[in-house]
Amino acid sequence: MSTRIDTRLLELLVCPVTKGPLEFDREKQELTSRSARLAYPVRDGIPILLEEEARTLSDEELGL
Repeated sequence: MSTRIDTRLLELLVCPVTKGPLEFDREKQELTSRSARLAYPVRDGIPILLEEEARTLSDEELGL
């Protein structure tokens, strides 16, 4: 099931680690922070912005 994130909500959300912008990956259902190299899960349309719930992004995922 693909969940959409309201673009207005996405503009307000920031990475809890860096306070930088987040990008929504609809396919993986994650909010990604390039600067923190973290991906936060979105469960049932709710972003889980806890560092301990996030996974580390690989260089490949970051395009490095």
